[in-house]
Amino acid sequence: MTYQLHTVPVRGGDLAVGQWGPADAAQTVLLVHGVTASHQSWPLVADALDGVRVLAPDLRGRGRSNHLPGPYGMSQHADDLAAVLDHFGVAQAVVVGHSMGAFVSVVLSHRHPERVSELVLVDGGLPLAVPENVSPADFTKAVLGPAQDRLAMTFESEQAYLDFWRRHPAFADDWNETVENYVAYDLSGAAPRLQPSTTYQAVAEDSAELTGSDSLLTALDALEHPTTFLRAPRGLLNAEPLYTTENVAQWKGRLPTLQTTEVDDVNHYTIVLGEAGAHRIAAVVADALQRQKSKAGTNA
Repeated sequence: MTYQLHTVPVRGGDLAVGQWGPADAAQTVLLVHGVTASHQSWPLVADALDGVRVLAPDLRGRGRSNHLPGPYGMSQHADDLAAVLDHFGVAQAVVVGHSMGAFVSVVLSHRHPERVSELVLVDGGLPLAVPENVSPADFTKAVLGPAQDRLAMTFESEQAYLDFWRRHPAFADDWNETVENYVAYDLSGAAPRLQPSTTYQAVAEDSAELTGSDSLLTALDALEHPTTFLRAPRGLLNAEPLYTTENVAQWKGRLPTLQTTEVDDVNHYTIVLGEAGAHRIAAVVADALQRQKSKAGTNA
């Protein structure tokens, strides 16, 4: 698919936004990445969506948007996404969020409900369950600690950073060209002091909302959009999942518009950065697009 990198004016500067597919496509999908990721999480999903315009920003504080100032948080990111849709003249889109991007997507559906036709939440968007006798802050640090620690590291070369990621448990058996490009794009600065592009303050502020902020819980209580949750059976380190089946089932019981499914044999990263996971996401998105097309035809 054709690919271009654009900039969109938002509070404090310009947001970087990747675009795949035809600019004049009848339907648009908005893809929202995770807490320390970038729009380069999404090429495999975008490639599987033929004939559709795909927009994917680098969220404020990440990638080529890392110069944008705080405050951060789900509400600010949601408003940035609305600005992206305005800039490209998109009235409404199927919105797909991975990890923290799913939390942003839920809040977008509440703050700007007319801009979202359906939601696809990829291993994120539902409050993370905090064990008893553990504070939300300690729990978040335990879950995201390795990712946050990486932000303080420096690397002498792009190859050193690639080697670091090759040793990551999530990619031990699933390294591919998309992962390599995703990792290389993440670097900023100059050798021999290259650093991950995500700012620590953005991660700190955003992570505080993942166990359930007012904006998220309010958005979930008001959720009316058709929503599909895709669960990865393994987590960030290719072991314990971010969401148990019991936790997901509880939220399905609370949210009438929520449908849930599991993506076999993926972890929290490879559900978007591996071929099998990306094609499963794309299939769910294609179904949503078809429903919206049929709805538009019925109302014509």
